[in-house]
Amino acid sequence: MFDFKIAEADKAELYRQLRDAADALTAGEPDAIANMANVAALLWEALPDLNWAGFYRNVNGELVLGPFQGRSACIRISFGKGVCGTAAATLEPQCVEDVNAFPGHIACDSASASELVVPLVHDGRLIGVLDLDSPRVARFDAEDVRGCAELARMLAPRLAAATKAPAAS
Repeated sequence: MFDFKIAEADKAELYRQLRDAADALTAGEPDAIANMANVAALLWEALPDLNWAGFYRNVNGELVLGPFQGRSACIRISFGKGVCGTAAATLEPQCVEDVNAFPGHIACDSASASELVVPLVHDGRLIGVLDLDSPRVARFDAEDVRGCAELARMLAPRLAAATKAPAAS
């Protein structure tokens, strides 16, 4: 059983602790879905002011809903559509202060006011995206982007290794 006590110190320390906890949760686990589920739960518990925390997986060039915490969500998102699809298409984090001002925003949960989406990339291949939503406008800042990008860099190789099909024999 894991029982992480993540302190709400400054954001840099918070994200360092989150990364360490996610590392402990995913180390040695070969199943990508299990790893995403545990990390989504960790983020949901540790980060304040969220109404959604989870993953969309790259399945044949489309984002498909993965493990998450929060209200029911959109199941499929095309690359280039909404905040998640934009992050997938550009391979760049998207930090949106007010989702209602984002052209083409997909409102899976009308309570969401701001959003942070970070691509999970390994060896130039998009594995999926990490998606955080908040009911508070301007909830996310550059420190959140930096912290989630570092988390994504640590997590992506574990998710990529776990999602590769075994070689045919």
